[in-house]
Amino acid sequence: MNVVIVESPAKAKTINKYLGSDYKVLASYGHVRDLPSKDGSVLPDEDFAMRWDVDAKASKRLNEIAKAVKSADKLILATDPDREGEAISWHVLKVLEEKNALKDVAVERVVFNAVTREAVLDAIRHPRSIDEPLVNAYLARRALDYLVGFTLSPVLWRKLPGARSAGRVQSVALRLVCDREAEIEAFKAQEYWSVTAQLKTEAGDSFQARLAEVGGRKLERLDIGDAADAQRYRTALEGGSFSVTSVESKEHRRNPSPPFTTSTLQQEASRKLGFSARRTMQVAQKLYEGVNIGGTTQGLITYMRTDGVQIAGEAIAAARDYIGSNYGEAYLPSSPRQYRTKAKNAQEAHEAIRPVELSRTPEELAPFLDGDEAKLYKLIWQRTIASQMESARLERTTAKIAVKGSDGERYGLRASGTVVRFDGFLRLYEEGKDDAVAKGDEGRLPPLAAGDALHPVKVEANQHFTEPPPRYSEATLIKKMEELG
Repeated sequence: MNVVIVESPAKAKTINKYLGSDYKVLASYGHVRDLPSKDGSVLPDEDFAMRWDVDAKASKRLNEIAKAVKSADKLILATDPDREGEAISWHVLKVLEEKNALKDVAVERVVFNAVTREAVLDAIRHPRSIDEPLVNAYLARRALDYLVGFTLSPVLWRKLPGARSAGRVQSVALRLVCDREAEIEAFKAQEYWSVTAQLKTEAGDSFQARLAEVGGRKLERLDIGDAADAQRYRTALEGGSFSVTSVESKEHRRNPSPPFTTSTLQQEASRKLGFSARRTMQVAQKLYEGVNIGGTTQGLITYMRTDGVQIAGEAIAAARDYIGSNYGEAYLPSSPRQYRTKAKNAQEAHEAIRPVELSRTPEELAPFLDGDEAKLYKLIWQRTIASQMESARLERTTAKIAVKGSDGERYGLRASGTVVRFDGFLRLYEEGKDDAVAKGDEGRLPPLAAGDALHPVKVEANQHFTEPPPRYSEATLIKKMEELG
């Protein structure tokens, strides 16, 4: 008999079905030891020695594991493939060693990136030992968590009665939020004006242009500072003669975003679905560990805690097959897209978050998923497929318009528009944005040529005020912390 240790009972049940009767799969229910919240749990003067406690519930589970292991031929540690998973395996191993439960029992560590029969059986065939550098990374972070929190929290409680606690991550996040709030409070709004003209061509097509030059001087956004100047320009334009001086078109390509990492999934789920980071990870955990489909539990996505943006070759091939079959060769790049992360301190040890089988479309799985699961799976599936699609081709046209004002002054207006010449990956997916995009003169322009006369339909002067930087949303705070490393 071989004993296999995983974190959750749901995953244990699924994996036991894959492995069969020669294996007994038990759950640790997450971490089994932690540093007690008292002085002396981490000793910097003793090479950062750490003293661990096992809580009552974990103790009972560890006793059950120890009892099973004593009669086993092999112990297989199959916790999650990240730093925390490695730490759980290490803790379980250390406790079993202390209990003398491993006499003549071989110990192996296996990892899999998806809870599927193929991934689990392949992991069993390729065991390794505990990754000590990864465990050391966990120990360093845990020691810092303790030392920062244990040192700062009492100060916080004294200075701010009712406050909760300080921490290695939460205190930095709070600093960012406070700094942004200070920026907002110190912000002084500045008045500025814009002047826009609704123009019509000889063919009767209308479009909007904005005032960009006065007397040959280029206007910056804040240059029209009061109503008097704005109204003077408006009056001059209303009685002026308009003609096109130049039309320039440039095509540019827009590439798809890479598949999701943990942080980009949290950001996009916040922007598009309104999910909190916690909710996103809870739903992703369910999709990873498995959902009941036709009477069997099946994992639907790869491991959801990762900073890698690369995906396996077979997943790329499956994505390209789907694109070619469903969208046509025009939407398929000549070669597969390869991605590398730009995030600081990224380890890229694991694949990006992707569906285990890209042939399982969101529509096919919708009857088996609850509302949140269906929404998140669709987001992950679309992003993965789109990441291997052809770039979008957009054409941006800029028209410059000369005006001889009724006051004898020469004015310059500018109109611009963007047209999608080929939608590429945009046919399936477009990444959300954190800040609202200003609605301006973007859009399709009518046919224009240098020398064309234009007729003013309406000229408007509009008042604006500069705005302070926005408060962080959960998505933008995650993004900022990732940028800072």
